[in-house]
Formats: sequence, structure tokens, C-alpha cells
Amino acid sequence: MTAQLVPYEALTALQRKQVEAIEITPEQVRFAGDIHGALHMLLSRPGPGVKGFALLADNVPVAFLLLKRPPVLPAWANEHSATLHALQVDYRAQGKGYGKACLQALPDMARAAWPEIRGLELSVDADNDSAIGLYTRLGWVDSGEAYKGRVAYERRMGLAF
Repeated sequence: MTAQLVPYEALTALQRKQVEAIEITPEQVRFAGDIHGALHMLLSRPGPGVKGFALLADNVPVAFLLLKRPPVLPAWANEHSATLHALQVDYRAQGKGYGKACLQALPDMARAAWPEIRGLELSVDADNDSAIGLYTRLGWVDSGEAYKGRVAYERRMGLAF
């Protein structure tokens, strides 16, 4: 597998169209939203607080994610971090390690975008055992605090630099 995480703005016009075609399963939409919502967040109010990234496999986007910083940082996040949102691996490409590849490349991409940050944070549904397991295997640490999210209880996890 040759995969590379790249900033959305570095994508070609064709690759941007291919990002729009990323689909996840209905069960996953409940947790991550869909690609149209993620792109709307990125493109509707361009600014320094939101950055999009696509994972390319053989130059074709197979995954997408957002990172946020102030002024759009969620209330639950530490001001010195960036937060991960809307991580989506196309259902046709799942099970091939692309989610893991996104998460492994993410710290370097986040530091390149915002050198001042000290880590990454995310919020994950407390019942999403597969996601929590993946994050934990890659060094993310559960804060031990749960809170009522838009769907159910959520856990906060962090990755310090």
C-alpha cells in the first residue's frame, strides 16, 4: 500500500471530485457525518481554523478528515491542540489500513499546518469500540471523561507531541 496524506488545497480538480464521491456505511455516518457535511465545514467558511486532508492511494483519494483550531476549536478541546473530525475511509477501501495510515501521518501534517500545537485531540462515541481500539493502538490516550454528545456519550482522547 502506497498512501500519502495531503492537504485538500493541494488536490487536483479531479481529486477534489473524487473526494466528493467518498462514501461510508450508514452506521458510520451516524458517528462521522458524510463527506458533504465535512466539505461544507471546510469550504463554507474558509479560514485558518479548519484544514482538510485527503489520503491518496495511487493518487486517488480513499479517505478524508478535518482538523480544527481556534476560532472553531470545540469547547471540550485544549487551546494548544488541534482536533480531529470527520475521519472517513471510503467503504470500498475499508479494511486495507487506510484509517491507520491517516492517523499515523496526521501528527506531522498537523505540526506542519500549526507548528505551535502541542498535540491532537478527538471525541469518539463511547460505544465505538473499533475506533477506540485503533486510536489506543496508535498511542492516543483516553482522558477518562465522558460527556453527552450529539448522538450518545463520547470519550475524549489525546495524542501529545
